[in-house]
Amino acid sequence: MRFHKSETAFFVFMTIIVMASGLTLYAHSLVRSMAGGELTFADPLELLGTLIFLCGVLLATSLFFGVFFIYPLIRTQVKEESKLRAMTATLSERSQTFEQAALTDALTGMQNRRYFDEALDEYLKEFARVRRPVGLMIIDLDHFKHVNDTHGHDVGDEVLRAVAECLKDLTRYHDVVARLGGEEFAVVAPNMNLDLLTRLAERIRKAIAAAPVSRDKSKLRVTASIGVAVWDGYEDAEGLFRRADQNLYEAKRGGRNRISA
Repeated sequence: MRFHKSETAFFVFMTIIVMASGLTLYAHSLVRSMAGGELTFADPLELLGTLIFLCGVLLATSLFFGVFFIYPLIRTQVKEESKLRAMTATLSERSQTFEQAALTDALTGMQNRRYFDEALDEYLKEFARVRRPVGLMIIDLDHFKHVNDTHGHDVGDEVLRAVAECLKDLTRYHDVVARLGGEEFAVVAPNMNLDLLTRLAERIRKAIAAAPVSRDKSKLRVTASIGVAVWDGYEDAEGLFRRADQNLYEAKRGGRNRISA
């Protein structure tokens, strides 16, 4: 059994008392032997011996009180403190779980809009110091409402999960990949210029079009329009998002299943 610091200190205290009691009783026996074995009140050694004996009694009483009253209180306090620590650790784990859940899209397992907004803002602040580009693409599935209306929401959910897997497979570990809501996704790609970002967007577009979504023994083909933009080094996160969103609109207006930069 492991002892708490307060328990260890208590045992040290008790050891000192025991040692003091032993020395006191030993001194008392020496005084009695010096007095010839019998002490009388007229003898000054009698008073000294009596005082030493009473001191030993007090030490013994302290030892008894400490063992049967003080230590049980300390032990109870230690147990309660251990329970509180365990409870605190459990609550901390639950808090982290809830926080993770608050930043994760339940359907796809990707990051959600809240995480995306915070991450994009943080990336822009950090990359402003090193003067490196930050790329952003917004991906919107074409005619997704028709998929839900024709095949049902279960198939629509399967499509969203398939698209999420495509994005996870094609992006880097430090890219931020999020589902913004509905059929709209976003990718924050730090340290990517417009050429590299456009190439990545093209690979993603082709992968989504080839995503294996089966329906009634046939494959369901889904396409996506993508708007891309690279941070100009001055605009805020809202401004960068607005430009990428405008490019997405241009891709939709230009016939869908294409990229606009």
